[in-house]
Amino acid sequence: MSLKKTIWGTTKNGETVYRFQLSNENGMTLEVCNIGCSILSIIVPDRDGAPTNVALGFPTLAEYETNRASFGCVVGRYGNRIRGGRFSFGGKEYQLEQNEGNNHLHGASGGYAFRYFSCAGEGEDHVTFRLESPDGDGGYPGNLTVLVEYRLLRDNSFTISYRASTDTASFCNLTNHNYFNLAGEGNGNVLDHEMRIAADAFTEIDAEFIPTGKLVPVRGTALDFNTSKPIGRDIGSDWDQMVMAGGYDHNYVLRADASPKAAACCPRTGIQMEMETDSPGVQFYTANGLDGSITGSSGKPYEKHGGFCLETQFFPDSINQPSFPSCLVTKEAPQSFSTTYRFSVRP
Repeated sequence: MSLKKTIWGTTKNGETVYRFQLSNENGMTLEVCNIGCSILSIIVPDRDGAPTNVALGFPTLAEYETNRASFGCVVGRYGNRIRGGRFSFGGKEYQLEQNEGNNHLHGASGGYAFRYFSCAGEGEDHVTFRLESPDGDGGYPGNLTVLVEYRLLRDNSFTISYRASTDTASFCNLTNHNYFNLAGEGNGNVLDHEMRIAADAFTEIDAEFIPTGKLVPVRGTALDFNTSKPIGRDIGSDWDQMVMAGGYDHNYVLRADASPKAAACCPRTGIQMEMETDSPGVQFYTANGLDGSITGSSGKPYEKHGGFCLETQFFPDSINQPSFPSCLVTKEAPQSFSTTYRFSVRP
C-alpha cells in the first residue's frame, strides 16, 4: 500500500489543491483531491490485466471548481432534491436556493461539491478530508463539521466513510456522485452493463423528480433489478416513471439483510463491482443528462448514458417526509455511515 501526494494547482481563492493517489499491490489506484472531496480516477485491471480507469472525470482543476456534471464529488449539505427548496424546523421556515426548476438539488451553487476540503489525516492506505460548514451556510441551520475518509484495501475495494457532527441540530444528507463506466471512462455507454440492486421498492417521483411519499414495489417493473439484467433492457420503457426521468434517476429502498446491496459487470472488460452500504437508500442514475458536450479526462466525449451512479443516501426530500428515514444530526447523535465499492474480474 502506498500514498503519493502531489500539488495539482491553486484554486481561484488561492488554496493549494493536492492530488492524493492511493495504490495497492494488485494494480488498483484511487486518486482524490481537495475540491469537492472529489474522486479523480479509479484504476483497476480488466480481465486481461490492462489498467482501466472506471471513473468519469475532468482533465483540469478549473473544471472541478465548477463541476457542472458533479463528477466524483461529495454533494451536500443535502444531496438529491428538496421540494421547493423549503422545509420547516424548530418553528422556523427555511427557503433554500432553487437550482433545478422549483426545487433544490445537491446543495445548489454553494454546495459542498465546489468547496475546498482540508486534509485532516493521511496514511499509506487512506486520506481524510474535513469541512467546516457554519450555521446559515447555503441557507441551512446549524454548525456542521464533516469528515470524509477514503480508504483503499488490499482486496481491490475502497470505502468512503462519512461523519457529520454539530453543536446544535442540523440536517445532513451526504453522498458521493461518482459516475462509473466499467468499460473505461469515455468508452461508450453503459447500457450493456449488467446491474443488480437489492431493493423491493423505490420512492415514487412526480414530474419534478420529487418523491410523492409512496414506496412503490419494483417487482415486475422496469425498475426491478433484483435479478441481474442489462441496464439498457428496460431503459426505454413507456412507464411514466421512466419517461419523466429519461432513464434511471430513482431512489431505491435497500433491503437491510442483503449483501451486496448492488452489483454491476461490464461484459466487454469483465470488470465487476459490488457495493455495500449502511445507508437506507441508493440513487441509481444513468447519466441521462450527458450529451457529448463534455470532454473527459482521457480526451473522449461523454455520451448520454456514458456512466452510472450509485449514490448511497437518505431518501430524497426526507427533510419534508416524516415517514422517510430522518437525516437529522444533533450534538448527542452525530451521523456516521459508509459505502464500499469492491472490484474484481469475471472470466
